[in-house]
Amino acid sequence: MRTEPTLRIPLGILALLGALLIYGILIARYVAPLMATWPALAQLPVYVILGVVWLLPLKRFLIWMETGRWG
Repeated sequence: MRTEPTLRIPLGILALLGALLIYGILIARYVAPLMATWPALAQLPVYVILGVVWLLPLKRFLIWMETGRWG
């Protein structure tokens, strides 16, 4: 357990927000126009998958924020 505060947590939160912003912009810029003519029920699984994909590296990132190690 940490006893002293570190800059990893605030910097990690800012990095996470920045990465999510870039990810969202990329999805809106490149994926959304490709699916614009699709029916809504066909778009739904794609957006659900894209909404969950960003969670995959989150565990290791949160571990780094807490401990300073990636594993």
